[in-house]
Amino acid sequence: MTDRMAETRRPQARPTRRLSSSQRRRLGVMLIGAAALTGVVTLHAVFADQAFRLTALVFDSYQSFKPREATDPPVAVIDIDEASIARLGQWPWSRRVVADMVTRASAFGAAAVGFDIVFSEPDRTAPSRLIAEMRRQGVFLDMAGTDLPDPDIALAEAARVHPVALGIALTNETQAPVAPPKAGFSFLGEDPSPALNRFSGALSNLPVLTQATTAVGYFSFPPSPDNIIRSFPLVSTARGTLYPALSIETLRIAQQAGSFIVRSAQSGGRLAMTDLRVGALEVPVGPGGEMWIYYSGLPAMPVISAADLLDPSKAATLAGQIEGRILLIGTSAVGLRDLVATPVDPAMPGVKVHAEIIDQIASGVFLQRPDWITGAERGLAVVAGLLLLAVLALGSPAIAVASAVLLSAGIAAVSWLAFSKALVLFDPLLPLAGLASVLLTSLPLLLMLTHREKRFVRESFGRYLSPTLVERLSEDPEGLKLGGEDRELTILFSDIRGFTTLSESLTPTELTALLNGFLTPMTDVLLEREATIDKYIGDAIMAFWNAPLDIEDHAKKACGASLAMIAALEALNRQQGTSLKIGIGLNTGMACVGNLGSDQRFSYSCLGDSVNLASRVEGMTKLYDVAILVTEDVVRQAPGFVFAEVDRVRVMGRRAAVRLYTLLGRNSDAAVTDMAPVLARHDAFIDAWQAGDFAACRRMIEDLANLPANPLTGTHALYRDRLSALPERATEDWDGVFTATNK
Repeated sequence: MTDRMAETRRPQARPTRRLSSSQRRRLGVMLIGAAALTGVVTLHAVFADQAFRLTALVFDSYQSFKPREATDPPVAVIDIDEASIARLGQWPWSRRVVADMVTRASAFGAAAVGFDIVFSEPDRTAPSRLIAEMRRQGVFLDMAGTDLPDPDIALAEAARVHPVALGIALTNETQAPVAPPKAGFSFLGEDPSPALNRFSGALSNLPVLTQATTAVGYFSFPPSPDNIIRSFPLVSTARGTLYPALSIETLRIAQQAGSFIVRSAQSGGRLAMTDLRVGALEVPVGPGGEMWIYYSGLPAMPVISAADLLDPSKAATLAGQIEGRILLIGTSAVGLRDLVATPVDPAMPGVKVHAEIIDQIASGVFLQRPDWITGAERGLAVVAGLLLLAVLALGSPAIAVASAVLLSAGIAAVSWLAFSKALVLFDPLLPLAGLASVLLTSLPLLLMLTHREKRFVRESFGRYLSPTLVERLSEDPEGLKLGGEDRELTILFSDIRGFTTLSESLTPTELTALLNGFLTPMTDVLLEREATIDKYIGDAIMAFWNAPLDIEDHAKKACGASLAMIAALEALNRQQGTSLKIGIGLNTGMACVGNLGSDQRFSYSCLGDSVNLASRVEGMTKLYDVAILVTEDVVRQAPGFVFAEVDRVRVMGRRAAVRLYTLLGRNSDAAVTDMAPVLARHDAFIDAWQAGDFAACRRMIEDLANLPANPLTGTHALYRDRLSALPERATEDWDGVFTATNK
């Protein structure tokens, strides 16, 4: 057993690698994904208004899942409902009836009364108008000297005496002048009028009513693409004058405040309104003065039928519902067509929307969409998209899909938590669209390329790699470096002894059957031990380890495969009654490995001095009459195996001598253990041979030749023949190296 081990060879530094074709393809896919992401963000910026329609639906769903927490609201609704019309007659009622409603509401302690109604035409039930109509029809009554009551005057008097806010409808469908507002505006910052909604005119109340009241506010809803009321501008302009919404106007007079305070600032290079103060209440608003409405449904808000308000028998019940509250008078009757769609109700009375605004302002709970939020949404879209691109570049498609799902869930969670915890409206759709654009463009391309790579790997390596290695390589094509690269390999050459003589005695069909029967079990052994089958050359096999994938302990695996090939051949001989023998040569060293050949035809193979040496070593097995010969580089990297040095040889084509060893088995093999005395005497002989002590060699070789047959018997016979032709003493230039004269 030899102890001759050379120093461990230092690993050579590998040259800097350029991007592989697979990496270049992945980079191309990533660039396409980045372009798609950029396109989505750009389109969102260009078509922001159209995109926000979808975003608004998301915010609607949030309100459905989590409406604003209900309170005991400071507002109540006097409803002109179907029951009231049935009891009091068709609408419009006499202004005297409306005046009675104001008077009774004030008597019950209402803080203010606001009308979600406009009184733009004189009362048709006024006695003077009735007399004129009778005269037109030919009926003449002499009412000279009679003081005829005017219902419009009665309502005007009620509006003058009590805190009443009349409603107007701002519109761009008329150029009708608008009476001056009753409230003043003070500014902290510039006048925000250029940023507000502008209207050309209004449907206003009768001058007698406008002059008498202390408050006027608009109730008209601004148009929206889907006609769903999500926000409402609290301040707008008509003919260059600022007007308050009905909701804040009733809040103003309920607090006995004289004016509004408006705060504005420059945002993104443009003027924007930021806050509105009404009495003691402060309201954050958007750039155009709009307030996002956070609906609660107002389950605790009193909704009083107008007929009940005028019914003296209901006075005791109504007093507790009205006292201290702002009353909004509006209608829910279907025929009066004052129903609007909201995120929580597809047909909500318009007056109830204004009640929601009043309750929300009073409770101090506001939904916000700050100016910076759009930038944050776009930033998150870019970051999430780039993260997904990184996963696609580094991971498998399955991991990319899982990452996309997790990122989507995270984005949705951020949006929901921003709404539910901070009352901030954060759009999840843009970041989700960014992820979708990356996934839907990059993933199909990546899957196609991955499938093509796997198919190429299976087609290229399926015949000379084990299925396990092929699967590993197809899952990780980066392990495949095509075009040639330097790697440390362990190379195996195997050949049938005396094949030429054998083939002369067989027909081509018999020879083919013999080769197939031999090569199949040999190939199975090699593939099971992670070898790459390079080629079959007649009866010879060339294989190597550590390419295209890294194989740990490749020299040990090659030694184990060589022993298994000998065992498989013995089993094959017993089974078929043949007496085939093979020689196996192993060498470990650097080689160039890759797709080699021509443009028309190539194969995965290796080239280099280490490959040539392995071939020469296999040829030397016939000379030394051993089954397996290996070089000292194999011995160095294959602990756990037993080797016996047979010679130092200068093979054809190489100047440097190489130590050759025969592989006998594993340390644990009983047969190898039994050979320990023989190996000790053999090692002593090799030492004497290389020292040139031929006298000692002759004595030792006779002893070795007389031993029972063993794996080294043929080698000992070779040395016995050599010694018979050598002098008694070695010459001075003796170096113990045998120079081979053939392959």
